[in-house]
Amino acid sequence: MRSTTTFSILFWVYNQRADKNNLSNLYVRITVNGQKVNISLNQKVNISSWNSKRQKAKGNGKTSRVLNYYLDEVKAELVQCYRDLKQDNRVLTPQLIKARYLGEDKKVHSLIDLFNYHNETQSHKLAAKTLCHYRTSQKYILAFVAKKFKAKNRYLQDLDYVFVLSFESFLRSYQPKHYQGKIGNNAVMKHIQRLRKMVTLAYHMEWIERDPFVKFKPKLEKREREFLTDLELERIQNLNTNIERLSVVKDLFIFSCYTGISYGDIIKLKKDHIILGIDDKPWIMTTRNKNGNPFKIPLLPVIESLIQKYENHHRTQFTGSLMPNISNQRLNSYLKEIADLCGIKKNLTFHMARHTFATTVTLSNGVPIETVSKLLGHTKLATTQIYARVIERKVSDDMQLLRNKLSNK
Repeated sequence: MRSTTTFSILFWVYNQRADKNNLSNLYVRITVNGQKVNISLNQKVNISSWNSKRQKAKGNGKTSRVLNYYLDEVKAELVQCYRDLKQDNRVLTPQLIKARYLGEDKKVHSLIDLFNYHNETQSHKLAAKTLCHYRTSQKYILAFVAKKFKAKNRYLQDLDYVFVLSFESFLRSYQPKHYQGKIGNNAVMKHIQRLRKMVTLAYHMEWIERDPFVKFKPKLEKREREFLTDLELERIQNLNTNIERLSVVKDLFIFSCYTGISYGDIIKLKKDHIILGIDDKPWIMTTRNKNGNPFKIPLLPVIESLIQKYENHHRTQFTGSLMPNISNQRLNSYLKEIADLCGIKKNLTFHMARHTFATTVTLSNGVPIETVSKLLGHTKLATTQIYARVIERKVSDDMQLLRNKLSNK
């Protein structure tokens, strides 16, 4: 269903600013959906010879005929600008029509123009989930513009440091419909980071003359990566349930705990991805969906058992995948049921399996951090060192327990 756009043109004279010869400036007003903008026509007209109702000069004298002919030309050009922009599927505003008429529209780009360009050009470079995150950020940006400026769009040239700070403030108080509460600090920073990347793209393309983020510094909160302990992981492994959906989710979670592979990569695994490694034993070899980085993971016995379990399963037979598929949204919902059944108080999410692989399964058992980094498909060792800090915290906690026991003796 196409939305209706109201568009009108009005020629008017500024009577209150007439000079001593009774001459005043002539303007044209463009109105689109109630929004107005004026353009000075650099013409003066005698107030007494102007017919405001007909928006024309009175009489048939040469001066009046020349002026009226000029006004007809201006109106025809503005109408053509409106039609051309509408044909280009641009977000119609009086400012954009004015810019097109004055020949400045090539310099005028809006947020929506930027979003469309970004999504179109980056769709083949970014993972589907990453692009989905960008669309969510774009939705929040436009919600902010609607609340702050009472508009559906905003020109890039109007973005400044105050815009960035105001958007941050908006996000901290904004409560999306699908959230149970307000957006957390690090999530706020992620949305601003995506806006910054898109604005930087516009800056490099010279769509915007200045970078509004020059003075902005992100304020990320350092958080410990939550993971399962040996006991908690054992509880999930030993869970017996007759509910198939919970059984499948449990197995997918365990698969990630002993490989470090994310859910998005697990569901794309095929039999072809199992290849004999340098030790003549089966390895999973493929690339991460998120960034295209390769990873090679030797199969532990628990993973080989899971692959054999689902080799002839009706879900894997239908999709040709190594493990059954289930939607990510349902997956985390079912994991909460599993946590309840296992008496685990932590907020169990599928991504926690990857943290558990890095900490409880590998680093805690003496696997060097360089090896863990390669298994996780990280490009920087610094990314993996986050988990090393978690292990140090665990060592500290364990030593405190030891101190307590010794003091009690």
